[in-house]
Amino acid sequence: MKIKRQKQAKKTISFYKYNFSFREPFQILIDGTFCQAALKNKIQIKEQLPKYLMGEVQLCTTNCAMKELESIKELYGAKLILQRFQVRNCKHFKNPVAASECLLSMLEENNPHHYFVATQDQEVTAGLKMIPGVPLLYIILNTIVLDKPSQCSVNQVQAVALGEMVTTAQQQNINSLKAVQGIGQDGERRGKKRKRKISNPNPLSCLKKKKKQPPTQPVKKTEGEKKRSRHRKRRKTAGGHGPSINPTP
Repeated sequence: MKIKRQKQAKKTISFYKYNFSFREPFQILIDGTFCQAALKNKIQIKEQLPKYLMGEVQLCTTNCAMKELESIKELYGAKLILQRFQVRNCKHFKNPVAASECLLSMLEENNPHHYFVATQDQEVTAGLKMIPGVPLLYIILNTIVLDKPSQCSVNQVQAVALGEMVTTAQQQNINSLKAVQGIGQDGERRGKKRKRKISNPNPLSCLKKKKKQPPTQPVKKTEGEKKRSRHRKRRKTAGGHGPSINPTP
């Protein structure tokens, strides 16, 4: 019987690991009713839960669950057990509420923190079966039992397999990829506007443009200069073409 129970627990844990991304150490949210049942049946929670779940565990509770046990003297022994565990912050620190209400609020809509819930409270049990991906632990016949996945969890897994919806982990991956690519929820790309770098001006463009000088006009010669130039031309012509006379011996 023990081997069969262990195999069933292993199968259920694999279901939550594969479909809802549960990882060790498993976080187990415990209330006073579970501690009272463990005390009555002489179950050592810290020793037996890691063996049964075949992995490391973190046992925790809430401030509301602690306050509820303080108000009931008959549950003093359960209070001593519960106060050994970690106390997780809840939304009701200033105004405590019933432990059942507090535990359900810790699970939110889809158990984002991957809590196991250990309780004997029927109200909590009924409430968490309406939330996908919440493993339930309870005590029966002096034995800790991990309940099979709820129908709500099975329905979500089937919907994901058919492509009708995505898991929380898949949605987180999609959102992170969108953030990296700069895509908003509406599908539009929203990249950061790049600031234009202030560059130094081109040094050639800073040079002053040279003014164009007007073309120089040829200097007009005076009448005297014109006569002298004509006289020089005549002398050159006469010297170059005159007959040569050879001296007689």
